[in-house]
Amino acid sequence: MQKLPVRAEWQTGIDGWSTAQRAAGRASSTIAARRDILAQLSRETSAGPWEVTTTALREWMGLQVWDTDLDRLRDRWSIERRRMVRTTLVGFYRWAHGAGLVDVDPAMRLEPVRPTEGRPRPAPKEVYREGLAKAPGARERLMLRLARDLGMRRAEVAVVHTDDVVDDVVGGQSLIVHGKGGKTRLVPLTAPLAAELRQRPRGYVFPGKADGHLSPRWVGRVVSELLEGEWTMHTLRHRFATDVVGQTRDVRVAQVLLGHGSLATTQRYVQPDGDRMRAAVELVANQT
Repeated sequence: MQKLPVRAEWQTGIDGWSTAQRAAGRASSTIAARRDILAQLSRETSAGPWEVTTTALREWMGLQVWDTDLDRLRDRWSIERRRMVRTTLVGFYRWAHGAGLVDVDPAMRLEPVRPTEGRPRPAPKEVYREGLAKAPGARERLMLRLARDLGMRRAEVAVVHTDDVVDDVVGGQSLIVHGKGGKTRLVPLTAPLAAELRQRPRGYVFPGKADGHLSPRWVGRVVSELLEGEWTMHTLRHRFATDVVGQTRDVRVAQVLLGHGSLATTQRYVQPDGDRMRAAVELVANQT
């Protein structure tokens, strides 16, 4: 179903906020994701952007959808999605208040959304292998490999450029990964993966209409459709984190490779080794 166009007053506000975000150096992928949220709000409210109230924002964030499988209402957004929605609203209306477009900031009193504790959910290795076998071409297989072998996010995979493959100090090749918030990190490449990337025509590895490359949403969708069941591209990132720690016993290495600001975040990605857990229990039991 085709989406309704964004109303003119909302479009002007969203464009003005986007300009301020670009001036502040925000990543284009982040701006695009938050523009989508504001566009969705514009379609689902009858008020203009400067007439929206705190109560209206709360009610919009709390909307539920009917789940035909469960035969009941459920939250339409995950906790992490809801956190991003709140962050977007707070940032948008803080800008609007500072620009004199609203007298009272309606998002200022929105209650914080507590993060979930989170649990590791690495995609099973056989699911990944089956995805590779199902992939219709080299492009899709490369998307899978970048997510599984390097732990890259969908937004990071979307913007991979052939110029991002560089020689590193140890004589191999590494990839400059463009992560969240405009941050970059250097991730070592295996020789076959480096060769495959360097064989691509110069430019974006996954060309498309989103500033010359595929959109992160499209990349995530392509990968998820290749994985059986409810496994997603992000669960390949969990697989990578789990395997890195399993091989190195070093969570810090996984943190740097994943581009996490916090070690605690990385720990939520890593599934403990079942055999080691059982051995630990047996060891303790044998000492009593």
